[in-house]
Parts: sequence; C-alpha cells; structure tokens
Amino acid sequence: MGDKKSSKNIVSVVSKKIKFSTKADCDIVNITDQVRSVVEKSGLSEGVLTISHAGATGAVTTMEYEPGCVKDMKDWFEKHVPEGNYEHNRYHQDGNGHSHLRASLVGPSVSVPFSDGTPVLGTWQSIVFIDFDVRARQRELVVQLVGI
Repeated sequence: MGDKKSSKNIVSVVSKKIKFSTKADCDIVNITDQVRSVVEKSGLSEGVLTISHAGATGAVTTMEYEPGCVKDMKDWFEKHVPEGNYEHNRYHQDGNGHSHLRASLVGPSVSVPFSDGTPVLGTWQSIVFIDFDVRARQRELVVQLVGI
C-alpha cells in the first residue's frame, strides 16, 4: 500500500448486497470470497469497505476460518452466553434471548481497508458472518466501499 495522493482522484461510493442462507445456532459462514468479488468488480483500487448486517441476531467479524477455530468460537459462546431463561424470552417467547446478546457482543459490522483492488487481510484472516438465531434464515449483508 503506497501513498496514492492526487488531486485527480475522485472518491466514489459503491454499495452491493450479499445474500445467503444460514443454518442457525452459531452457524459461521465464510464470506471472504463474496466480499473480495465485490471489491474486484467495484472498479475501485484503494479505500475502505464496511460489511454490515441489519439485524439483531447476526454479526460480522474476522477470524481464522478453520475447523478448530470455528469449534472454539462456538464453544466460547455456548460457555459464556448459553441458551437460557432470559428476560427477552419472557417478553417475546421466541427463545432467542441468547442470540441477541451474542450478536451484540460481536457487533453488526466490520471495516477492512482495500488496496490494489483487494481486501487487506492477514494470511489466515477471513471475514465471517455468524448467525446466532435459533432458526435457519435467509441473510443479507450490505458491502459498502469508499475509495478511489
């Protein structure tokens, strides 16, 4: 990533959606390739991208996406935010109080720089969506890029 400053560069904003299905119950979906494709097709070279989920039971983050780490992540949430008798369940009776807490801990979005038309990620770093809800769902993420 070099310094690419010029008065001729015009900042652009590109927004795209990524849609996919999830299995629920801490389903961790690797979305790195879909995000990489959005960046490549955007025509932008340098900037920052944000992947965001508009929902209260899903989250976006980065991690090493391999079976051991995926299991460790799921086990961590089960240990620290287990299914249980939460006030949310008493008010809504949908059994997903833990889902809301888990999603709030991770957060609905992540921002990643991109350079030379590709996301800047570590060697083993992947962008993932985690579905904490208690039922399978169709999910939609917005990928928004700001750059030149």
